[in-house]
Amino acid sequence: MRNTNAIVALVLGILSLFGFGCLTGIPAWIVGNNAIREIDSRGGDPSDRTLAVVGKVIGMVTTLVTAGALLLVIAFPVVLTMFARG
Repeated sequence: MRNTNAIVALVLGILSLFGFGCLTGIPAWIVGNNAIREIDSRGGDPSDRTLAVVGKVIGMVTTLVTAGALLLVIAFPVVLTMFARG
């Protein structure tokens, strides 16, 4: 039987790549983590574990990249303002 959470984690991770960033990246990270824990405790299918890991990693990467980009967008005007005053 397929682990539905593993598939959900993968779909959320892929969606986070296509412009949804943290909106689906963080849930992919959480759902993937839960799916991995569930599969490990019940001795689930290794291919389901792979789907969960891939979804979790994609979610982690897009969340961190989105957060970094957001930080730059916020920090850049502040730094410009500091140097403009001079």
